[in-house]
Amino acid sequence: MLVYLQMIETAEEQTKFERIYMQYRDIMYGTAYKILQDAQDAEDAVQQAFVKLAENIYKIEEPICPKTKGYIVTIVENKAIDMYRRRHAHPQVEYLDEIVGIQVEYNGSNTLAECILKLPARQRSVIILKYSHGYENKEIARILGISLSNAQKLDQRAKAKLRLLCEEAGIEW
Repeated sequence: MLVYLQMIETAEEQTKFERIYMQYRDIMYGTAYKILQDAQDAEDAVQQAFVKLAENIYKIEEPICPKTKGYIVTIVENKAIDMYRRRHAHPQVEYLDEIVGIQVEYNGSNTLAECILKLPARQRSVIILKYSHGYENKEIARILGISLSNAQKLDQRAKAKLRLLCEEAGIEW
């Protein structure tokens, strides 16, 4: 709290800030936690909100009143929402089936394994993660750093391509 108080110039405003801090810190944390669902992120949002509050302490007339509570909750909600959006922002990347991955060699006599190895790297990864290791599409998306819809589409394409490769190899689908 000392850091915030150093941002405030007058003793009267410092006292006002101290009262606000003691009265609303738990409410602020609860509000941020409801949005972020993460304790550390919620604490960060509250800290950012207190900085914003210290910068704008002159706007508050009465430290403990419904108007002040509404103002403070709005500040922390906005900070938490901003953090949530930053955390969940995904860059849009063009889908390319032919992205080069790790090349795998297989010297066995399993025709299905040979067909799987003929798949493009990402499709092969999805097939192995889903059907060998038991991951769901949501988990695969997180592992590969892609959106859920991309993971689902990749799974569909991988199965379709594997079906063709298996049929060409004489494996009944």
